[in-house]
Amino acid sequence: MRIKELFDFIIEEGINEDPRGKEAVMKELSLKKAQYDTLPKEEKERFDKESLTNPYIDSRILSMGDNPDIKGILVGIDIDTAELLLAERLKEKGKRIDMVLSHHPAGRSYVNFYEVMYMQSEILSRFGVPINVAEDLLQKRKEEVERKVMPANHFKTTDAANLLDIPFMNAHTPADNHVATFLQKIFDRESPLFVKDIIDMLCSIPEYKRALHDGNGPKIVIGDKKRKAGKVFVDMTGGTEGSAEIFKNLSNAGIGTIVGMHFSQQHCNNAKDSHINVVIAGHMASDSLGLNLLLAKVRKKFSALQVIPCSGFYWQER
Repeated sequence: MRIKELFDFIIEEGINEDPRGKEAVMKELSLKKAQYDTLPKEEKERFDKESLTNPYIDSRILSMGDNPDIKGILVGIDIDTAELLLAERLKEKGKRIDMVLSHHPAGRSYVNFYEVMYMQSEILSRFGVPINVAEDLLQKRKEEVERKVMPANHFKTTDAANLLDIPFMNAHTPADNHVATFLQKIFDRESPLFVKDIIDMLCSIPEYKRALHDGNGPKIVIGDKKRKAGKVFVDMTGGTEGSAEIFKNLSNAGIGTIVGMHFSQQHCNNAKDSHINVVIAGHMASDSLGLNLLLAKVRKKFSALQVIPCSGFYWQER
């Protein structure tokens, strides 16, 4: 298995688990191609051609390195220069590490990762929020995120990977799609009656059970364990937090409880004002669950693959 083969498989599985449905994603790619075909030559040269086949531009191959046959990978939620040096040190001690995999974006995948946020509006529309409202509110939030990341030192880590000749890639939205779809199916199937039932369901999953043991388990931040859960919406994919103004619309659409990785204080305040329960499942545990679900498919497809966890990643064979 080479890095491009692995990456293509990850994108394919991200599409298969996309909460919007595969058909919607393929239509999006088709529209992108049609848009590209109409561009003048100068704009085609500047166009991000990766987006013609990859709907998740917050996930990319960041460094090809020497493109080895991949048998062992170092996996972390966040990879920085320290983790790349850790990979080199572990290799010196006899560990087989052919590639480093990050969950969160770095380098080119971080520059405009906010572009994947558009998918949130389509997900919200599937839960009853009018698409025009979802798109309008999301656009404001997207602009906020864009301004926030513009001054970042985007290529710090990828520069280090290239200097060390380490194959390096990240899988953000494809992994987040897996955890969002996985949990949504559970709540849709089990129909938890009380908010406490949601916590119990989460804590039966190994990644959340470990986080609970580590003192960072699922928590009710708005509402009470004795309150009725109502309709549950799992909000865990689409780049980052959406608009803090969306909760009234979600309440009007019949959502009783939102389960997410993290929310700002403003998000929580607005959810409370809109009478919506909020359960924070946990960031590292949720990211780990998404990666583990994805890596289980990788291991099934490409047979033996040694995974060495680091940087907050809870490795769990599935």
